[in-house]
Amino acid sequence: MAVRGLARSFGEVHAVRDATFDALPGRITGLIGPNGAGKTTLFLMLASLLAPDAGTIRIAGADPEADPAAVRNRIGWMPDALGAWDSLSARETLTVAGRLYGAPKADAAARADELLREVGLQELAGSPARVLSRGQKQLLGLARALVHRPSVLLLDEPASGLDPAARIALRAHLRGLADAGTAVLISSHVLSELEEMVDDAVFLSAGATVDGRAAAAAPRRRDWRIRVVGAREAGAERWVDGARAALAGADIRVDRRDLVAAFPGEAEAADGLRALVAAGIPVAGFAPATGELESAFLGLGHPDGPHRSSGSDATEGGER
Repeated sequence: MAVRGLARSFGEVHAVRDATFDALPGRITGLIGPNGAGKTTLFLMLASLLAPDAGTIRIAGADPEADPAAVRNRIGWMPDALGAWDSLSARETLTVAGRLYGAPKADAAARADELLREVGLQELAGSPARVLSRGQKQLLGLARALVHRPSVLLLDEPASGLDPAARIALRAHLRGLADAGTAVLISSHVLSELEEMVDDAVFLSAGATVDGRAAAAAPRRRDWRIRVVGAREAGAERWVDGARAALAGADIRVDRRDLVAAFPGEAEAADGLRALVAAGIPVAGFAPATGELESAFLGLGHPDGPHRSSGSDATEGGER
């Protein structure tokens, strides 16, 4: 999937101003941005449901404006809400979806049962969609997006409402799809979750994309969490002065049972760890307090970034 110079406005509101990125086959690409950044509008254009004002999109070589039918045969689109037919069962929902893509009735039914097993909904196959929980509807939405074996998968907040076991299964499922050659574009406000599954990242800020690798490489101070032996019982406060002296007066604060110090890079963090150990501080754990994606996002100037929210992006400027 290739996007170049994409733009879309709604009156005076420029929802997407300049989006340029690639989502490659065999890789999972994260689309990251705060509410109002234009992610929903971008997804709608990629899914051929909204025409851009400017720029180009190619989905497996097809143009959504010139040949929307070809694009829809190539993509699996999972919005952040299922929009299911409440009176249909989970199996019927997938069977009807398969029939809409031209599959014979028997093949559509067989594919429905296969997907229900894959997403763990086989025991609810005969249940109407209206009785499914939020998480179960998300799984049904994923199955519906996969019914025609798409080569490109668009996922908007796919893990919303899933329990921890289902989230782990989702990550494994998406990795399997990518390993089989699918291009996966996924949006989520939970950056720690994306950190565990994406190969590439695209940041969207005020409707314009910023290359994820460039953002991640930008120099910035990053907090590191220092766990000290015995801090659970005695508290970490007793080690603040010693840590501050070992780190030449660096700003040290206590967060729950850990010490937290900021370093400008990994090399400086490694030097700091050596200094702490040399000073006799019994360090039991030393790790970044934020993931790379979260750190890159904060480096773009979004202190209230998406990692603070698990909500949907569907309200960003109405339909934008």
